[in-house]
Amino acid sequence: MNYKILILIFLSIVFGYCAFPQSDQPASALKIGRLKYQGGGDWYNDPQEEVNLLKFIQQNTLIDANPVYEFVEIGDDKFFTYPIIFMTGHGNITFSDNEVKRLRTYLENGGFLYADDDYGMDKAFRREIKKVFPDKDIIELPFSYGLYHCHYDFPNGPPKIHEHDNKPPQGFGILHEGRLVVYYTYESNPSDGWNDPEVHDTPPEKHREALRFGTNIIVWALTH
Repeated sequence: MNYKILILIFLSIVFGYCAFPQSDQPASALKIGRLKYQGGGDWYNDPQEEVNLLKFIQQNTLIDANPVYEFVEIGDDKFFTYPIIFMTGHGNITFSDNEVKRLRTYLENGGFLYADDDYGMDKAFRREIKKVFPDKDIIELPFSYGLYHCHYDFPNGPPKIHEHDNKPPQGFGILHEGRLVVYYTYESNPSDGWNDPEVHDTPPEKHREALRFGTNIIVWALTH
């Protein structure tokens, strides 16, 4: 079992969560937690995204994935059981003081947060993540960064999945002791591309590109 998962299991026990839910999948099967946050933003939009991504990962990698949709709040006991947390939306986000502390603990001890701006949450996300890491900057990752090449090759960094304006797609990160703990895509919106293509009228090649890019994010998060 991945050492990060062992650390997160230990933290989940420390923070009071010992009863793992029953599932047809092995306990070690990968699940992604969709972050339910406060502030009014639509954290819940397009729940099929993670399901489709995990199915793709299950079919195209050696990762044992459990393709289910599960949402979680930072204050929940089960928060520390997810090796990867995903958040998206179009609007406002707020983290309480307790959520700030818990999220930092999670990230500094093996957890990983992927945030995808669905066009509208950039200002709020940058404000709130700065509360979590006031001592760290969120920096644009160079195209040579390993995440862009770890499973599929993305020589130009994050793909442009949906066109809302003419800005280039960008990928940002926060590193803790050399490890990427927060990855943030802006003007790229790969998570919309994970959805069923008819939902956003996504061309087949963009749907495939988005799923491949999401696979890179997951592979990198689990192996670094």
